[in-house]
Amino acid sequence: MKPHVLVTALKNLTGNARGCVYAEPLWGIPFNLYAPYVSIYMVALGLADTQIGWIVSISWGFQIIMALLSGVVTDKLGRRRTTLIFDILAWSIPALISALAQNYWYFLAAAILNSFWRIAQVSWSCLLVEDTDPQQLVDIYTWIYIANQFVGFFAPLAGLFIGIYSLVPTMRGLYLFAAVMFAVKAVITYRRTGETTQGNVRMHETRHQSIWIVLREYKGVLGDLLHTPQTLYTAGIMLVLSICMLIGGNFWAILVTEKLHIPAQDLAIFPFIRSAIMLTFFFAVMPRISKMDYQLPMVIGFLGFVVSQLVLITAPSLGYGFLIVNAFLDACSYALVGPLVDKMVVLTIDPKERARIQSILAVGIILLSSPFGWVAGTLSAINKNLPFMLLIALFAAGAVLAYAAGQASQKRMAPEMESA
Repeated sequence: MKPHVLVTALKNLTGNARGCVYAEPLWGIPFNLYAPYVSIYMVALGLADTQIGWIVSISWGFQIIMALLSGVVTDKLGRRRTTLIFDILAWSIPALISALAQNYWYFLAAAILNSFWRIAQVSWSCLLVEDTDPQQLVDIYTWIYIANQFVGFFAPLAGLFIGIYSLVPTMRGLYLFAAVMFAVKAVITYRRTGETTQGNVRMHETRHQSIWIVLREYKGVLGDLLHTPQTLYTAGIMLVLSICMLIGGNFWAILVTEKLHIPAQDLAIFPFIRSAIMLTFFFAVMPRISKMDYQLPMVIGFLGFVVSQLVLITAPSLGYGFLIVNAFLDACSYALVGPLVDKMVVLTIDPKERARIQSILAVGIILLSSPFGWVAGTLSAINKNLPFMLLIALFAAGAVLAYAAGQASQKRMAPEMESA
């Protein structure tokens, strides 16, 4: 029996792509075990809701700073070394602090250190793609998404442990496990990768420059970015997805429990359904579209998101069937859009300035996304459907941006085709 094309693609990965993709579950499994219970762990240790809110706000402030510095640090230290250092700083050490936490100050320290993930994200992305064949990009990102869906199936284990050992001891154990696994993942990634060609170039170019001098050069990079339509379209799509994830992640459960009266214990059913559908989609559908131009699949994906939100806001009380349809459409749309957006990011960013451009994009997206939490909260207080009506408008805008990006790509390629 001939192996599935995605399995073949995974086996054929080489170099940095292999080192990054194969190690990804070592981060995903421990993270998905503790992540759903972080806020109630804080409450169990005596934190008030306002203190948790302050931790989130302060963390976002530090994330903006780290996102701004991420390109500079990645260029000066190199992609490989930066990923090792900041994966440990951003994930292993905060997990260890959280395992030992006694009060508010422990969690604040962990949150501040965790904000360094913005640096590791840029360096890891550069390490993954810079020396990789562009034809492999969709398969690579598809496997990263698959890995993150597979590890989601481990999440119920945490609930089982909590039922046996209670919340606080279980969370301390899960955080300790995570601290070790995050460190192992960082070391394996470092050992199984090499510095990229562009990473060596940027380390040489910035060797005798201070951080402030490199930061001042952002002005020129930003100017070039603003005159590159394709990258701006990509940034717009990334912003739409960021805002939509912020709103959906925080207000879906509120609508489902308060408007549709679904019991809280049943909420875990729907993420499980999403994961199962997404995995099926990745293996059954993505190989057929991975070689296609991104325009049509992405437009269809965003329109699928629109329909999924329409299904959600028209669902009746206890409308489990509507929620299953919503989960199905969400899963298929996300599986379709996610890897293609990541491919667009790689293909539309100037490879010589990849780290700094990704840094600028991250800062812009954080700043522009953050007010929408308050906007959605205000809308939800008026009517539980309103945040999702906003999502419909945003996803429709995403479809328009995807179409415009495709048109811009065709115009850019037309002269090249004629000269060929």
